[in-house]
Amino acid sequence: MAAVSRLSKLAVAVVATVAGGSIILQPSLSSNDRGTSDQALESYRSKINDPTAVVPRRSVQESALIGASSLNPLDILVIGGGATGCGVALDAVTRGLRVGLVEREDFASGTSSRSTKLIHGGVRYVENAVFNLDYKELKLVFHALKERRQFIENAPHLCHVLPCMTPCFDWFEVVYYWIGLKMHDFVSGPCLLHLSRYYSAQESVELFPTLATNGQGRSLKGTVVYYDGQMNDSRVNVGLACTAALAGAAVLNYAEVVGFLKEEGSDRIIGARIRDNLSGKEFDTYAKVIVNAAGPFCDSVRKMVDKEAVAVICPSCGVHVVLPDYYSPEGMGLIVPMTKDGRVVFMLPWLGRTVAGTTDSNADITMLPEPHEDEIQFILDAISGYLNVKVRRTDVLSAWSGIRPLAIDPSAKSTENVSREHVVCEDYPGFVTITGGKWTTYRGMAEDAVNAAIKSGKLKPTNECVTEKLRIVGGDGWELAYFTVLAQQYLRMKKTLGGKVVPGVMDTAAARHLSQAYGVLAERVAAIAQNESLGKRLAHGYPFLEAEVAYCARHEYCESAVDFIARRSRLAFLDTHAANHALPRVIEILAAEHNWDKSRQNQELQKANKFLETFKSSRNAQFHDGKHD
Repeated sequence: MAAVSRLSKLAVAVVATVAGGSIILQPSLSSNDRGTSDQALESYRSKINDPTAVVPRRSVQESALIGASSLNPLDILVIGGGATGCGVALDAVTRGLRVGLVEREDFASGTSSRSTKLIHGGVRYVENAVFNLDYKELKLVFHALKERRQFIENAPHLCHVLPCMTPCFDWFEVVYYWIGLKMHDFVSGPCLLHLSRYYSAQESVELFPTLATNGQGRSLKGTVVYYDGQMNDSRVNVGLACTAALAGAAVLNYAEVVGFLKEEGSDRIIGARIRDNLSGKEFDTYAKVIVNAAGPFCDSVRKMVDKEAVAVICPSCGVHVVLPDYYSPEGMGLIVPMTKDGRVVFMLPWLGRTVAGTTDSNADITMLPEPHEDEIQFILDAISGYLNVKVRRTDVLSAWSGIRPLAIDPSAKSTENVSREHVVCEDYPGFVTITGGKWTTYRGMAEDAVNAAIKSGKLKPTNECVTEKLRIVGGDGWELAYFTVLAQQYLRMKKTLGGKVVPGVMDTAAARHLSQAYGVLAERVAAIAQNESLGKRLAHGYPFLEAEVAYCARHEYCESAVDFIARRSRLAFLDTHAANHALPRVIEILAAEHNWDKSRQNQELQKANKFLETFKSSRNAQFHDGKHD
């Protein structure tokens, strides 16, 4: 009876959606506003995609922040260099506002580099909306679907569509998931990526060779496949920061807020005391409005203003492990929507490897969260029941944990029921906080935060929001076949151990990697590889080149070895042993770019090793092999 009830609720929800649930009303613009916004969009596109444009040096960005005085303040100062913070900076600066951004570590150093790598269309939220009869959840789906489409279009080199397979071991599951996904297809409307469909057991194994046909005494009846987006999360984040910088924002990593400045005679926040964590220098910068987008650390920033501030976020964490590529085929993911404890487990191809993980569980906020061994074992156990290959703990190349700032719902009993909506509030005059939400909806979240800041500071933007149709740097003009240009026109000049320079081909793997990581700017990286003899690979079996280290130091604010191995490239997340092997050369190139002495180089090595120790691969974790040996 419960099963029939669930199916009937799904049917009712489809009817409700047909009746008008999928209609989303957008605020209308006057023809003059629209004309101004179109002109602004083209102006910023030209500025960002100018082939001669380069991001301002870090010292220039810091000078811009120092130059923001009480008499000539910024319009908006953003705290936090994650997806939301960089999205806010880009939105605000492309509205013609004067913008600064500070991040105490590196761009994407927290949650934004530790995501599932999926650009979710809200499949799970459709189910919640139906079973709980919650229209707010359904609206969340509409928003996520719209933003997912724009996300992929605005960063085409860093995002792609990925089919995801759900195995079904009885016919009810087939019918249940098929109806649910067809409802999701219908709700998607023009934002649909591809139609979901059913595959027989034989077809499923052809598409996913390691999929088990028998499990727990049951035989596979088939699979239902739907489509979501996938991304290289930290590179999208860095791209947002660089795009904002090219548009005119003063973005500064390794710059920490240590205090706030208040207007005399009132409680209005008018600026912040900033410490440059690289030089130790402190300075004041002024702004009409502060936007707190510090992710999991939003509450700690709020408590710098008011020690009694009530928490507005509930931290949760997701654990992820990386396995060799043979665990999953290149073009198909696996989603298990209901494990024994109610969580979702996924296994997805990503950058030539397989990433597997879980949805949220309760967590404490730390700078470097580490995955617990029982969580890693849970993931391995969960996926082993669906695979015909032996799942071994010794195959784990990297494992990490990410903290997600969910907006608090006082009535929620667990993070599974905490709202995925974002919250924008002005806690104190001149101080706007944005938290909650998810990677997929970062652009819409940023738009809401900038709207709130404009209202708070009575700011005067020159045009409406234009980020819906603004591609991040490297994306404009990029096509799937772009890598062939690199393969045909560039060589990888390499230095041997004896110092001799020898030519090497720009092979397909290296060319494709550069194209997908840097978009149309990949030619700049290829030119460094060719002209400066930095064409060697940094680690065996991976396409990352020495030239990328130099390029990122010059053009992407890469200030440390960890910045490169973790966020400019993804080597630490893909294979901690390979990252450790690449470290000496990465540090050597960065030292040449930033004029580091031997002492600084040694510090970088120690910091990077400490960072890699938090990634619990089979080589640096203590565990009992047991059934996973």
